Amino acid sequence: MGQKAKSLSALKPVRRSKLRLAAGRAYYTGRRYADWVLGGKKYASQRRNQSLAHRVFEHRTILMRRLRDVDMQLQVNKVTNLRIAAGRLDGIVIRPGETFSYWKTIGRPTRGKGYVDGMVLYYGGFKSGTGGGLCQMSNLIYWMTLHTPLEVTERHRHSYDVFPDSNRTQPFGSGATCSYNYLDLQIHNPTGHDYQLRVCLTDEHLVGEWRCDAPPIHTYEIYEEDHRMTQEYWGGYVRHNAIRRRMLAPGGEVVDDREITQNHALMMYTPFLREGTAESEG
Repeated sequence: MGQKAKSLSALKPVRRSKLRLAAGRAYYTGRRYADWVLGGKKYASQRRNQSLAHRVFEHRTILMRRLRDVDMQLQVNKVTNLRIAAGRLDGIVIRPGETFSYWKTIGRPTRGKGYVDGMVLYYGGFKSGTGGGLCQMSNLIYWMTLHTPLEVTERHRHSYDVFPDSNRTQPFGSGATCSYNYLDLQIHNPTGHDYQLRVCLTDEHLVGEWRCDAPPIHTYEIYEEDHRMTQEYWGGYVRHNAIRRRMLAPGGEVVDDREITQNHALMMYTPFLREGTAESEG
């Protein structure tokens, strides 16, 4: 069996016992704590209230989305959780050679810190959980980082495609899932300049930007290719694509074009299919 076939077989749903899940979570959580202490990385910890001089990239995402079968109160609670997390992240500076860790910066989301129950994706569905909704923040940071010279050294993709596209403005699979603390988002600064993360919430949007102490030289375009939906031998549908990035010089010349990642996610809804094919309409 080839590597790709093994990867797709791994997407077939497997129900594990609560004991197995708890043991796995304890193991990977402990391993993360050990890595933070003993891994040899220098983690970003400095925060500045004043913004660095140059904006590199800005993005915003809508806060309140109506999702099928999801209680809107979970969306309201998500906003509370995002606001608390933004207070920990806003102003953090990644100096040359440092690594930003999403969870090391935020810390464990607990009720004692003010976090409330939000929506948590769980085995192709969703449930409520303390701190739920923080994936919107990690998605935003990951997307913005792809438009900078910063290097994403750890990112986890969603294994499930839970909801059909609704006014999607970014390619499928261009986010980063998170779960404290073993599904982390880590970003390394290989440049000679400081980069600063700014995040805040308006009435309608989560807003973020990367700033730098020097003006950006290149711009970046993120696009997808080979987007398709297939029906697997075990009956489920899987959505695929590849995310690529073009780096452009000041005059618009393409100086680099490379694949960033491939995505394969088990679809939790039935796609619209052409007669006699398992591929999407677009």
